[in-house]
Amino acid sequence: MDDLKELKAKIEKSINYFQQDLATIRVGKATAAVLDKIDVNYYGAETPINQIATISSPDSHTLTIQPWDASLIKEIEKSIQKSELGINPTDDGKLIRLNFPPLTEEHRKELVKTLNKKTEEAKVNVRNIRRDALEVFKKQKKEGIRTEDVLANVEKDVQKVVDDAIKDVETIAMAKEKSIMAI
Repeated sequence: MDDLKELKAKIEKSINYFQQDLATIRVGKATAAVLDKIDVNYYGAETPINQIATISSPDSHTLTIQPWDASLIKEIEKSIQKSELGINPTDDGKLIRLNFPPLTEEHRKELVKTLNKKTEEAKVNVRNIRRDALEVFKKQKKEGIRTEDVLANVEKDVQKVVDDAIKDVETIAMAKEKSIMAI
């Protein structure tokens, strides 16, 4: 890690992953993102559902999955049932329907616990990136590439970037928690 641009890029990548991970947490509305982590056995290869089917949302509590190859309906159903989604799919031979019932208060609280766990993991990832960057910068000081003063300034800059990133993670998490708890 030679400079702050690389640090910022790694942190941004970590935050983007965090946002994608949160998209898979179900809230009150049905969204195709909840299926992103579900893979289907497609002729021996594990393939994401969105690469083998069209996913649409006819209303706020229903998702429909229309596979491009109708023979995959049973495989898609099995994959959804094995997932942590907690939804039983129904099919009519051509289309799979997922009906998302309104979340109970208890389920919402469980989702918030999951959200908090993922938020903490994201913060730890950002801190690990900071640690790795500081190790590189300290090594550069030992090698004579950076002076003590430059290292002190870089450490302050790194800390500011990390503090901003953690605020971003918390802001994203608070917005997600608000959408989970909305009735």
